[in-house]
Amino acid sequence: MLYRTPKLLQALYPTLTWQRDTSKKELYLTFDDGPIPNVTEFVLETLEKYNAKATFFCIGDNIRKHPEIFQKVVANGHAIGNHTMHHLKGWQTETSTYIENTSQCQEQIEMYSLPSEKKLFRPPYGRIKRQQIGELSNDYEIVMWTTLSQDYRADLSPETILKNTIKVTKPGSIILLHDSLKAEKNMRYVLPRLLETFSDYEFKAL
Repeated sequence: MLYRTPKLLQALYPTLTWQRDTSKKELYLTFDDGPIPNVTEFVLETLEKYNAKATFFCIGDNIRKHPEIFQKVVANGHAIGNHTMHHLKGWQTETSTYIENTSQCQEQIEMYSLPSEKKLFRPPYGRIKRQQIGELSNDYEIVMWTTLSQDYRADLSPETILKNTIKVTKPGSIILLHDSLKAEKNMRYVLPRLLETFSDYEFKAL
């Protein structure tokens, strides 16, 4: 059961962003799969309580369905990343289709936010072909993660998820949580306690 990304995997894909190199007390919270009513709003309220910034890797179709929630994420000063229009599995998708789906998501993002000099992308499930990396890396920083909370797993208790996430988190870690219905129960338990545990750290957007 891996919570911290193995160094070997990071070495195999050195052009992807796995963490930020720093000795300072800085952490990078990221949320995948939103925006979702109530769930994303809980995340925003909790982050505000702790004066924390984060990065939201949004599904384009969820932005289309819930533009008002997406606009709240933007208004609160968090970073936005692309998570494809329909949460595609890169390994099972033709590269041309994958790139087009990513472009559709970016159109949704830029419909409600100012264009950014540095566009961020995270492949759903962390699965992406080398050819897809090659085509996207000209326009996007492709962001993976250091710490996988596994908050989406119904077979794990929220206490276990919190304990193991804390155990492997170090300065510069990119922590993956989900503002999704599937992860909601565990995430609602983990997020505030994680922020409290690392209250002497600065939580920054990518």
